[in-house]
Amino acid sequence: MTLFGHIAYLSVIVLLLTSIPLHQMGEARGALLVIGAIGIWRHGWAAVNYSRAAYFLKVAHPRRRRTLEAAFAREPVPPHAFFMVTSYKIDPAVTAPVYQSIFRAAAAAPGGATVVASVVETADNRLIRRLFEQMPPPARAGVTLIVDQIPGSGKRDAIARSLELIRARSPSRRDIIAFVDGDSSVPEDLVARTAPVFCDPRIGACTTDEAVEIAQPGLFRDWFDLRFAQRHIMMSSMGLSKRVLTLTGRMSVFRADLASDQSFIDMVRADSIRHWRLGEVRFLTGDDKSTWFWLLKNGYQMAYLPDVSSVSMESQPRKSFVASAVVLMTRWYGNMLRTNGRSLVLGPKRIGFFTWWSVLDQRTSIWTTLAGPTGILLTALLIEPLVLPAYIAWVMGTRYFYCALLSLVRGRLFPISYPFLLYFGQIVGALVKSYVLFRLDIQKWTRQSGSGRLAPANGLSRFRSASSVYLHALTFGWLLVGVMYLTQIV
Repeated sequence: MTLFGHIAYLSVIVLLLTSIPLHQMGEARGALLVIGAIGIWRHGWAAVNYSRAAYFLKVAHPRRRRTLEAAFAREPVPPHAFFMVTSYKIDPAVTAPVYQSIFRAAAAAPGGATVVASVVETADNRLIRRLFEQMPPPARAGVTLIVDQIPGSGKRDAIARSLELIRARSPSRRDIIAFVDGDSSVPEDLVARTAPVFCDPRIGACTTDEAVEIAQPGLFRDWFDLRFAQRHIMMSSMGLSKRVLTLTGRMSVFRADLASDQSFIDMVRADSIRHWRLGEVRFLTGDDKSTWFWLLKNGYQMAYLPDVSSVSMESQPRKSFVASAVVLMTRWYGNMLRTNGRSLVLGPKRIGFFTWWSVLDQRTSIWTTLAGPTGILLTALLIEPLVLPAYIAWVMGTRYFYCALLSLVRGRLFPISYPFLLYFGQIVGALVKSYVLFRLDIQKWTRQSGSGRLAPANGLSRFRSASSVYLHALTFGWLLVGVMYLTQIV
């Protein structure tokens, strides 16, 4: 059935291309040139990242790992591993295997381990303690469990309190802290595979590859699989520069003396930016962006380990796939854009040109992504309708080729839903980014009822909302004018 889907997909591309009378496309020349130019730019950037990722995976990372593991083997004292885990409103069927994986990884730590579990509900407290007591006594001997039951004051406060508990134990330069979400399982050899990275004194943290476990098959699971495949390529490309673009909250590992620094803890607890129109925007979500920015501005590098993987247990937050994707993208892209501006201010000399350019591309890609379909729709409506099937063939062909490249990295044939989901993620993602860009003060957790929006006064709040709508509409207006000029509609 999968092979039939690929054959049918490719057949549609051929049918579209052979049915278009090319001699009638002259009037759409402007639109085709614009699409071609944008395509060269966007697909060229993708090719750069894919090439860098391939070199990193095949050459750079294996060489670095051999060097660092040799240095780690010469260390006289093994590191102590701290596991900082946050759990809130997670099904017990997920909590149990997650903590079992954490306890196994803690037991395998050669220098001993401390697990700090931050929970809100008493049932989670009892379950975690029971799981710990069920461990074999020899495995439990080198592991200390601390369960910190707190009020539901938010994930940032939970992380900060856990880090203060770890800080009180005076972790050393050689120790590590693994930040783990309560719905993510970790590999048993996590400490052995990540601790050698910190033999390089310039590295402050590392993040790993990710897999997803979703019970129900369908578009939501395919979409997550596709996103993680794309993430693997981008992380590998950024890993070549030793500065990834995020330290994923699901599972990342930090040098213990840095993550227990008081200024690091303070930024996790209460991070914010000053916006020219919205005033002070306090961060409710995006703790992983705060930890990333602290290391970035303090000059530390961040590694990517493609040969270590965590598994996150995800569930669809809304009934429909589209609604679920939009609510998740709103949170993810909001976190990204709230930190994007201050990261650019650091400058290419401080964070490296490729990292700085990649951060800039997060913002410019919003408009280059939307310019293409906007120009095609305007051309189809006002000049030549036949440009539409030509564009559809172009989109189907290029997205299929990109998904084929992803399948080479993952080593398996992709489902035929991938090209459609890829285009959906690009267009809808760009629309969500554009919406959030003008409303950085709106943020909400997926599982929590709490949300944040700066509104010191009703009048000021209404003004900010109106100005967000106005600037968003004005920007789209200028995008339309620019596209119409470049495509020679005007």
